[in-house]
Amino acid sequence: MLAAQAANADVRIKDLVEFDGVRGNDLVGYGLVVGLPGTGDGIRNSPFTEEALANLLERLGININGEQIRPKNVAAVLVTAELPAFARAGRRIDVSVSAIGDAESLRGGTLIMTPLNAADGRIYAVAQGPVLAGGVTVEGDAASITRGVPTGGVIPDGARVELEIDFEMEALNDLRLALRDPDFTTASRIARSINRKLGANVARMQDSGTVLIDSSQVAVAGAAQTIARIENIRIDKEQKARVVIDQRSGTIVLGDDVRISRVAIAQGDLTLRVRETPVVSQPSPFGDGETVVVPRTEVGIEEQVDRMAIVPESISLANLVEGLNALGVSTRQMIDILSAVKAAGALHAEFVLQ
Repeated sequence: MLAAQAANADVRIKDLVEFDGVRGNDLVGYGLVVGLPGTGDGIRNSPFTEEALANLLERLGININGEQIRPKNVAAVLVTAELPAFARAGRRIDVSVSAIGDAESLRGGTLIMTPLNAADGRIYAVAQGPVLAGGVTVEGDAASITRGVPTGGVIPDGARVELEIDFEMEALNDLRLALRDPDFTTASRIARSINRKLGANVARMQDSGTVLIDSSQVAVAGAAQTIARIENIRIDKEQKARVVIDQRSGTIVLGDDVRISRVAIAQGDLTLRVRETPVVSQPSPFGDGETVVVPRTEVGIEEQVDRMAIVPESISLANLVEGLNALGVSTRQMIDILSAVKAAGALHAEFVLQ
């Protein structure tokens, strides 16, 4: 169980909001990884790999029309990347590579020049380079073990930006700050802090997730200068009390403001044991009779008797954790207890199951 730190710690504005226009753009492309040690696509199962390889070789001046190629060292992949805000031509960005065929691993492969397109269909970057795959597979005659995901990898600085996205920030008359976690109190504090910093009533809260700044009323020149002055202002952030439970990993995270009402908790285990011990009955030597298997079943029920704990009203996070640990329950049992307390209406927090 993890206890989150106090939610009202000082946080910079740049860590709480997204500035209007200052955002990245997703890129995607289709390419080929070559040089694999026999772990590539099976051409019969991935005909698009053969077609892409044939087109690549033809662009390089090699005509293979009518020829059948069955390489096992080539894999078709999808290449994804994020074009950062204000990225200029020539800048390098990281890319992720994922197999889309039946390739067993991308370890040791090299991505061949792959154009990366944005949502508008234009090419903004080109990727190429050796793939770093994090997984590993060990095989024997009768069994195999895989750790990680060998069919996915990354190429650090694997793409070069070829086309810039035009965005005239200086032409903005209004700046819009979008809170990552909308909250009326936090948005109000941001607006007040900006007005104090700039010495004018230029910022106002539009809603719980938006703060508007009239940049035309700011003494500094331009929107970029305005952002530079306000982004490091520290704010006491507020947020809802929240309990987050990841059922797959058994992780529980409790916010500092979580409170529960007075409630009694008892946790017990019921164990049902069924054991079969058949007995074989055989006739005497040289006697008439048949061998008979006589079934014998032992059935038992064991119930572990646990104490019932009474949790006081409006206890803090530390008291709640201490009380659950005092019951000696496991993480899975804690999840069941918190779910039951929420269903009883005694847990005063947002309950998030993942």
